[in-house]
This record gives sequence, structure tokens and C-alpha cells, in this order.
Amino acid sequence: MRSMKLTKEQRDQAIQQIQQFFENERGEAIGELGADGVLDFFMSHIAPHVYNQALSDCRHVVSQRMISLEDDIYALEQKAKPSR
Repeated sequence: MRSMKLTKEQRDQAIQQIQQFFENERGEAIGELGADGVLDFFMSHIAPHVYNQALSDCRHVVSQRMISLEDDIYALEQKAKPSR
């Protein structure tokens, strides 16, 4: 699996959201460094599970679409006229 990278903007936004979560849900102030550590933890321990589930969901969608496409192709088949 490729290492998942966030853009600087995405990382900054995630850090801000982590800080807000700690403040709102736990009543704790957490600095940028602490929030960055939490983000790194989730990116290395939780993100791979989310990524793998997303791949599984994609496989399922593609599989269903292939079945539908196969049905559409069969519907295009022409019947041969019986010979006399």
C-alpha cells in the first residue's frame, strides 16, 4: 500500500479539527504538536483500515457494474432466424 499523504492544507485542517474535538468533547486544550501526534497515530493505525474498507467497497461496486454490463451485452444478442 502506498503511504497516505495529506496536503499541507488538509493536514492543517485536520489538526484544527482535532483541537476543536478535544476542546468540545473533552474540555481539554490541545496544542498543535499534540494534535499533530494524534493525527499521526490515526494515519498510521486507523487510516489503513479505512483505506482497505474503501477498496473493498470499490470492488463490490465494480463487481455489480460488471454483472449489469454483462446483462446489457446479453440483451444486445440477436436471435438467428430458423432456416426453412
